[in-house]
Amino acid sequence: VTSFSCSLFLHRHPATAKWYDRRDSVFIEFCVADSKDVKVNFDKTKCGFSCLGGTDNVKHENEIDLFEAIDENESKHKRTDRSVLCYLRKAQPGKAWPRLTKEKAKLSWLSVDFNNWKDWEDDSDEEMGNFDQFSDMMNNMGGEDDLPDLDGADDDESADSDDEKMPDLE
Repeated sequence: VTSFSCSLFLHRHPATAKWYDRRDSVFIEFCVADSKDVKVNFDKTKCGFSCLGGTDNVKHENEIDLFEAIDENESKHKRTDRSVLCYLRKAQPGKAWPRLTKEKAKLSWLSVDFNNWKDWEDDSDEEMGNFDQFSDMMNNMGGEDDLPDLDGADDDESADSDDEKMPDLE
């Protein structure tokens, strides 16, 4: 075996992932840019993910034994150029997940997505609108440009003072 042919073997690495909990669902974002051959498998108590990522086609594989059961038929995923977002529908809505995994062991590739984390247990039912927004996003399986604008950046009041028309170049 020459050293050239050895370099053809693919090394498997878990993809870096972030997760957060909601009343009816759990979200996991696998942070792999330019993913190809994406496979996501939902099982009652497991989530499997694999893909080729980046320009060097690194093989990523993750297997997660979940904290609680999910409804595998209602769970979905959406690929963008930057990541793959998985929506896992809880089998028992309204039950908080203190962690994503069955075991308490810390996984080096998994972290909490604090930007999206929310203590929903104290919320009123009026706040269920967030679920609808994510549900719409997951149903819209278009490209990245189709994602809803969550931060209101298109509001007219937010136009910068330096957004004036530039003079033509001579």
